[in-house]
Amino acid sequence: MSDKTLSPEEQLVGEVIQAIGQGDEAGLRATLAELHPAESANLVESIPERDREYLWGFVPEEQAAEVMANLGEVARESLVEELAPEALTNAAGAMELDDLVDLVENLPDDLGDAIRESLDPEGRERLDAILAYPEGSAGRLMDTRAVAVRADVSLEVVLRYLRRREGLPDQTDGLMVVDRDGRYLGKLPLGVLLTRQPEEEVSAVMSAGADQVPVVLAEEEVAHLFQRRDLVSVAVVDDTGLLLGRITIDDVVDLIRAEAERPLMNMAGLDEEEDLFAPVLPSAKRRALWLGVNLGTAFLASWVIGRFEDTLAQLVALAVLMPIVASMGGIAGSQTLTLVIRGLALGQVGVANRLWLGRKEVSIALLNGVLWALVVGLIAYLWFGDPGIGMVLGAAMVINLLAAAFAGVFIPLAMERLGIDPALAGAVVLTTVTDVVGFLSFLGLATWLLL
Repeated sequence: MSDKTLSPEEQLVGEVIQAIGQGDEAGLRATLAELHPAESANLVESIPERDREYLWGFVPEEQAAEVMANLGEVARESLVEELAPEALTNAAGAMELDDLVDLVENLPDDLGDAIRESLDPEGRERLDAILAYPEGSAGRLMDTRAVAVRADVSLEVVLRYLRRREGLPDQTDGLMVVDRDGRYLGKLPLGVLLTRQPEEEVSAVMSAGADQVPVVLAEEEVAHLFQRRDLVSVAVVDDTGLLLGRITIDDVVDLIRAEAERPLMNMAGLDEEEDLFAPVLPSAKRRALWLGVNLGTAFLASWVIGRFEDTLAQLVALAVLMPIVASMGGIAGSQTLTLVIRGLALGQVGVANRLWLGRKEVSIALLNGVLWALVVGLIAYLWFGDPGIGMVLGAAMVINLLAAAFAGVFIPLAMERLGIDPALAGAVVLTTVTDVVGFLSFLGLATWLLL
């Protein structure tokens, strides 16, 4: 393949792997010095695990924390296992608090304690405060360094206060407004602060009651709020309204990406943080359970087919046509399943509308079932010259598409109610339903009508 057909990322990975093989330390150091930390993290994840520790030695010290933060969880854990404790604590000491929380909670206790002890007293206090909140909650995402001002002061006072600061936290689109007790009242957008008259009071120009989230709110709900309202930042409060911190868009982007990837990866039985270049044995272990579950469902479908052994022996055409019914049901069911899982993730499907959704999907399945039943029935008749086989095939397809639509709607709803991730297990159950119903209806009708 010519280099002209490679993307810049592919060329970079190839050049780095070649430099590692040649021991070109100067070239590796120069390459990593020119990259953005996110690009360096992607590069580390794109090479075999055995070379990652060596490559890490050329990451500029001032970028190490941000590169570590941008690594996927599995890749980061594998790298941490190889790094010297000093290198780990040096990188962790410069990380943003939310990224540091993710790192510490996934490390062995001794390494986590070492990182904690390497922080200054204020840093340790902030880290412990965040770790006290439930995993997967808004509290774990927030930055406690929200800049707050009082509502009863003038904009001129606020401006003087800001000038005395060394700077503002990243992604600051406004200042949090609080009362004397620190309870959240609203937000003062920076644009308003800079364009209104200095003598005006904050209370007169602030966005009263601007978006806020409870500290215990699930992080998925936080992500949905940012998506729906195009937010840059949001205040985090406790159950009394006390301002605790803020969540910014850069914290949520990774969460939104993970939410988007989760259904795709889970349908294959993989974690969204799966490390593409992890060693063979750990990767095999992670996939073995999923393959075992699928094997069990395949045996169930085979058992159903075995109940009609005599029918298949007498009508060989059935064995030729049998996969069509199961395949069409599987595709139709997957379409419904994917839409319902997406709707659940976005909070669009609930008790009030699930029956309407079920009727809609069953109606669609009925229309498509009749259409394609006529097509495959005619093809089967022309192929084998037996109108009975065509009728049985068409009828079985209608039955299986209806079953697939029903299963595609209600399997994820039932799993969510049971606390099971439908993106992880829904496809397995759906495939079992469409295979069993497809084979049972096709072979059952054939036994009843043709023999």
